Amino acid sequence: MGTVLVILLVIVVILAIWGVSLYNGFVRSRNLIQESWRQIDVELNRRYDLIPNLVETVRAYAAHERNTLEGVTRLRNQAASLAQAGGGQVTQERAQVEEQLSGAVRNLLVSVEAYPELKSNVNFLELQRELTATEDRIAAGRRFYNANVRNYNTQVESFPSNILAGMFKFEKATYFEVNDAAVRQAPQVSFGEISDRPEATSEPTNDQLAAGAQPSALPNPQAYPQADPAAPAPGQFGTPQPPTYAPPAEPAVPPQPPQQGGYTPPNYQQPPTQQ
Repeated sequence: MGTVLVILLVIVVILAIWGVSLYNGFVRSRNLIQESWRQIDVELNRRYDLIPNLVETVRAYAAHERNTLEGVTRLRNQAASLAQAGGGQVTQERAQVEEQLSGAVRNLLVSVEAYPELKSNVNFLELQRELTATEDRIAAGRRFYNANVRNYNTQVESFPSNILAGMFKFEKATYFEVNDAAVRQAPQVSFGEISDRPEATSEPTNDQLAAGAQPSALPNPQAYPQADPAAPAPGQFGTPQPPTYAPPAEPAVPPQPPQQGGYTPPNYQQPPTQQ
């Protein structure tokens, strides 16, 4: 009887240790999620501060981007309101608005490529650099946050840890991502002004000038000399052809040195006659 009690006591102690360790693991994971989200929240608030200055700078040079500027301002105010209403915590609605704001900012930075004066403005370049660095830190922090959420949610849903999670009200955390397919689409940017420009003609090469080709003509493989397919390849024996006869060249008469006293005809010796 005493042995059974000892065994039961050991089992209870083991379960208690396991429960305490599991509970502490949930607390650590939850605190890690909160800490990683605070880092993202700092960068999001910094983006809230940079966007108004960026909008005002762009407005002074690019009045035609009114719709884009109004969209960025509206999303910025909406995201800031959700952040204050939620106490700085992440929600699915705020995650969607923040992702829409990121896409609107990217669209704005691409649209200003058509304004050379704005691209050379010192204030705009500084704001663009800071905003780009902020977006990069937000993206890196979001990956770290989502990884922590994944590990925590796995513990909450797995057996037997889900029993302890249900007892102590450890609920699943929210990912900082977007599930709406329309939000995931890349911003559409029109390059109609560039496409309507006439194509620049390239300078002709020396070969094209020699052949009389036009600068815009495409290369034509048929215009190049083609090898006769019936001719034997180099190093191979083909069908023997009859040799062509060429008459021997007449020997050249060596020039005679000039003689004094006038012209002296050449002396041709006659062969001796046979008797």
